[in-house]
Amino acid sequence: MEVLLNLFDFVMHIDQHLNQFANDYGLWLYAILFLIIFVETGVVVMPFLPGDSLLFAAGMVAALADNDLNVWIIVGLLIIAAILGDTLNYTIGRSIGYKAVQIKIFGKQFVQPEHLNKTHEFYEKYGAKTIVIARFVPIVRTLAPFVAGIGKMSYKTFITYNVIGGVIWITSLTLAGYFLGSIQWVQDNFSKVVLAIIVISIFPLIFEIYKEKFSKKQA
Repeated sequence: MEVLLNLFDFVMHIDQHLNQFANDYGLWLYAILFLIIFVETGVVVMPFLPGDSLLFAAGMVAALADNDLNVWIIVGLLIIAAILGDTLNYTIGRSIGYKAVQIKIFGKQFVQPEHLNKTHEFYEKYGAKTIVIARFVPIVRTLAPFVAGIGKMSYKTFITYNVIGGVIWITSLTLAGYFLGSIQWVQDNFSKVVLAIIVISIFPLIFEIYKEKFSKKQA
């Protein structure tokens, strides 16, 4: 429980933590950001790591005048991290498939079957475009390339949508943080902004669940 509370605090105040990291470790923050995005997108049992809020906060911190971070270096590095992460996840799914789902950490199975089922439903509706759309949906973002590997999606199709999705996801959220982060209201109400980002990002998933339950009731 304490771990979850610490993770929640990190996400809700991620701008402060990243700014502290920038002051303490300087340019090593590039490597820290790269690693977080790579692991979140590349390791199927790590869907709980911050994604959208991290990108927004990274852009916001890069806009501050008290550090030497360059937003374009951040964007370039994290695009590479996102593409490599999805590629690793796809490879894991294609190589060992559902065996990876059985991995337990501290005795708990982190990848829930219902999350995999929901990701399958995304594929049934959007096809290969799921790789792009899923970039903006927590949990599904991590599972989508894994499921694509299990389903033996052709690598050419996968890598095309992987690159497109990675570029759009990283660029849009990081630059949004960079340009909006200079607004005083955003700086003073960052927790509210993070909540808004989370709500917006999970809205498609909530909508699909509601629509599915509503259709079952009608049936």
